[in-house]
Amino acid sequence: MSHDQAHYLELLARGAAAEAYDRPLLLARADGAGHEQLAALDHAKQLALRVRAELEGRRRREAELSALFETAHDLAGLRDLDAVLRAIVQRARSLLGTEVAYLSLNDPAAGDTYMRVTEGSVSARFQQVRLGMGEGLGGLVAQTARPYVTDSYFDDARFEHTGTIDAAVKDEGLVAILGVPLMLGSQVIGVLFAADRRARVFEREQVALLASFAAHAAVAIDTANLLAETRSALADLERANAIIQDHSGVLERASDVHDRLTELVLRGGGVQDVAAALSEVLDGTVEFTEAGPDAGGAGGHATRHGDDWVAAVAAGGEVFGSLVLRGHPALDPVDRRTLERAAMVTSLLLLARRSAHDAEQRVRGELLDDLLDAPDRDPRLLRERAARLRADLDVPHVVLAARIDGTADETAARAETARAETAAGRKPAARTGSWTRAGANARADSLDGAAVSARETADRQRLWSAASHLAATRSGLAAARDGGTVLLLPLGPGDTAADLARQTARQLSGALREPVTVGASSPVDSPAGDPAPVAEAYAQARRCLDALRLLGRSGEGAAAQDLGFLGLLLADPGDIDGFVHRTIGEIVDYDRRRGTDLVGTLDAYFASGMSPARTKDDLHVHVNTVAQRLERIGRLLGPDWQSPARSLEIQLALRLHAMSSSAGS
Repeated sequence: MSHDQAHYLELLARGAAAEAYDRPLLLARADGAGHEQLAALDHAKQLALRVRAELEGRRRREAELSALFETAHDLAGLRDLDAVLRAIVQRARSLLGTEVAYLSLNDPAAGDTYMRVTEGSVSARFQQVRLGMGEGLGGLVAQTARPYVTDSYFDDARFEHTGTIDAAVKDEGLVAILGVPLMLGSQVIGVLFAADRRARVFEREQVALLASFAAHAAVAIDTANLLAETRSALADLERANAIIQDHSGVLERASDVHDRLTELVLRGGGVQDVAAALSEVLDGTVEFTEAGPDAGGAGGHATRHGDDWVAAVAAGGEVFGSLVLRGHPALDPVDRRTLERAAMVTSLLLLARRSAHDAEQRVRGELLDDLLDAPDRDPRLLRERAARLRADLDVPHVVLAARIDGTADETAARAETARAETAAGRKPAARTGSWTRAGANARADSLDGAAVSARETADRQRLWSAASHLAATRSGLAAARDGGTVLLLPLGPGDTAADLARQTARQLSGALREPVTVGASSPVDSPAGDPAPVAEAYAQARRCLDALRLLGRSGEGAAAQDLGFLGLLLADPGDIDGFVHRTIGEIVDYDRRRGTDLVGTLDAYFASGMSPARTKDDLHVHVNTVAQRLERIGRLLGPDWQSPARSLEIQLALRLHAMSSSAGS
């Protein structure tokens, strides 16, 4: 990466304005840079601008979700309707970045519309204006029940202009206006506006965000109206005792669910807690299901399905599931709204928890990626990022490489394929007296390739999720990498790297309900103070992981010191390739030149306890063929190749050669 290209990373890091990204390209063009360099810089610029836009989009969405959650919290504790509406208008103005925001409500008694709440307005005439039904931009919104936006109010002829409205808008100095309807069922009760004193284009996401705030405002108004109706019913107690008893039961249930849901939100309750509280209040059985409702129940309203009532649990156009009230066909309007509000609270809880969980896992993975890939990071910044994740990178840590081992599944599939071929009358292919398993393996791979790929992807996701949870509980870090997962965990007092590897393998295997193999590195004293050793520690952990799998110890956890002499080589690889070449290089070269498999024969010979009879059974060849191959091996390795010292070196070289071949594939 050139210095100029790296400059774009610096611009991203300090949050520079978009105009600053043109400077490196302009400077390079002024310095007479070549076409290829200019093209590379332009490509880097476009990538950087896309990353900048993505980061800004994420920050904006987080702010929007936070504002919507705060608005829902205001509704859960509704005491003052005006205060809630003011908060909604203020948040809408802040998030859309407009100069003015306001909310108007219809007055059916007077037959007009009046301004209820304004934010950023400086004109007294504008704040007190009353409009006839159907007049102005608000009249168009109310008439069509759809959002409308105008870039230039006075030049727009789609709606009816009146002297009163135009004078108020001109006095306020408004130019661009966006209006969205406040809906109660199919009825428009008012309009929520966002406006600027200059021409601007409102994006589709901004229109959707303002519509979300309008929905909250409508709920607040509806709730206030319900409370007013309840108070009116209580005032008529002496005249209509029967009616007040019905309303009293409704009020008690609404108050109960209000208190319960408020308490659940404050103490961080979950979906099942909401369902349990609602079951008691509505005197029925409420369940949360991940299946979304039919089209009739996806608009935010509870709908009846047979003897059940279903309310969609959704936010931002995404359906998380449904709240289902079973066996309760007679449901009054207040209980229906209670079910709908519970669904809204449930969706916000799910959205907030998912966002927080995903954000923390992503941040932990990004920090570990930086430690592995960018060892020149500023230690002070690394410590600050780690502190926000409650991790202390100045104490000794161990790098662990974890993977779900699919070797057993693949072997079983291939064996089943070979058995099927034998049953069908097709013999395995033979070459120079040996049974070649490549054909059976290829057929098994072609039949099961798609299923294996899907399974591996799902396994990696599950492993990363479980490892991220484990890292969070241990004040460590985790990231998906190289087809598995890498963890950086602190080393506790009295623990060793091997202890930590075994604990991690046991916990991940228990969480996933299948064996997870874990290789550990030697301790890294201070990952924040000196990040450079982290990458080498990860390489060491991966070598240990590969060795465990080759040794048939899948599902276990170990560090290099657990593996004897092989572990010493793994901890400091040194001249492993040279050792393998000096020990069995003649055989490897012979196989490569002649297309034979003396390495496989030698491995099977040692595995069978150096018994030619058992070797020929394992290889499915005649014993004379085994003898001929062993004679060839003896001529290549020398007459003392079966002595205890030489055979130990040869077996170790065979393991290292197999591990090297596995890593290369």
